[in-house]
Amino acid sequence: MNRQTFIWGHSGSRIRSTQRWVERMWVFSLLLAALLLFCINLDSPPLLNGGEQTVNQVARELSSTPWASWQWFYPTFGDQSYVEEPPLLYWLIALAYKTGNDSTLMTRLPTALLSVLSIPLFYGIGREIFPSRQNALFSSFIYLTVLPVVQYGRLAILDSTVLCFVMLMMVCLLRSRRDFRWSLGAGIGFGLICLTQGIGLGFVLLAIGFIFIAWDTPRLLRSGYWWLGWVLGIIPALVWYTLPLVYSQGFLTANLVKESLQPFWHSVEINRILKSDYDYLLELLKFSVPWLLFWSYGLGLAWNNRNWGWAKFVLVWTGVYGGAVCLMAFPLPEYSLPLYPALALAGGAQLTAVWNLPRSQSYPRLWLFGLSFMCLGAIASTIYLVLEASQSLFPVVSSSVALTLAGAAILVARRDLQFIFILFWGMYVSLLLLMTSSHWIVS
Repeated sequence: MNRQTFIWGHSGSRIRSTQRWVERMWVFSLLLAALLLFCINLDSPPLLNGGEQTVNQVARELSSTPWASWQWFYPTFGDQSYVEEPPLLYWLIALAYKTGNDSTLMTRLPTALLSVLSIPLFYGIGREIFPSRQNALFSSFIYLTVLPVVQYGRLAILDSTVLCFVMLMMVCLLRSRRDFRWSLGAGIGFGLICLTQGIGLGFVLLAIGFIFIAWDTPRLLRSGYWWLGWVLGIIPALVWYTLPLVYSQGFLTANLVKESLQPFWHSVEINRILKSDYDYLLELLKFSVPWLLFWSYGLGLAWNNRNWGWAKFVLVWTGVYGGAVCLMAFPLPEYSLPLYPALALAGGAQLTAVWNLPRSQSYPRLWLFGLSFMCLGAIASTIYLVLEASQSLFPVVSSSVALTLAGAAILVARRDLQFIFILFWGMYVSLLLLMTSSHWIVS
């Protein structure tokens, strides 16, 4: 009797211990999968002309500078101050050069490791806003297998570096609804965004967070402790932006603010704006295979459930950032990176809803037609690459994608839920094959 009582009395703690162990295993698995995908074959091909080579040059000059030099706060390119971007990425790469050497691998490694870290942080976002672990896992698998996220996440560019800090800010913002102390982490994340890509993107993401809080948890906006955490968190970024004013070098701050906001206020003709937005939309659609099919339904699901916290978060993030991109004069493909987390959350919610449907209920016909059309496109690409006698792994990659889409289409036609796992596993393997080649930078 005592033995039974002992077991019963500790059942709650044992369940909690098991849940924590399962949670850690999932986080470790996601981290390991991301580490392999983002870091394999990182030193090939050589640094890209323009962006990566500029980053390499600035970081190289910085790594040879004494620690006490003013140049560490405001790097130079040649003999002039480099005020186009804030210095956080250059700091990280310069530190990598000091610990290792000046090579392609060391140039890309800091960004790749931050991209790896962004995956468990994104999973943390899902665990905060969704009622079940399944939603968070499906969303994380989608996010991990989006081509632009992986491709740009391996490059030494600002757009991919900032994603990790976006995840940090958002997960801390969500957790601050339960514990005010997490607002400090949200403020630190915002400050790191501003120190990476400027205050323009920082304020757009800050607007997303504040609009969501005003809609979902407005009581936080009346809390002095919550605001105090934000203020303390952004102090390092605030000091960096205002320090030149103390030393009578206000032109640095003025130029940095101007460069940060230039994508939003650059004046161009209206037809050129429409054309650039059209090209941007095509790029977004082209690189969203096959998850675009589920994102659209996920956004509809969010709208129908907009009284739930996760739906509010997805709708605000998608609407505010999508609107900001439309205001940009020339939206580049990499500008879409902060949009993919919101779309992945929507897709994960949709797949979870499908998983819980009655077995007798059919799936949307668009899924079957869409997957079949994408499969035919992948087959046509494979045939073209074989006829061209391509020496790269592209025919193998396109064949892998075609098999994945074909298998998923067949399972969708049979109303078999295994199509979800076929898509996850097949897209991951296809991306892994692509990253092992020397032509993983695709356009």
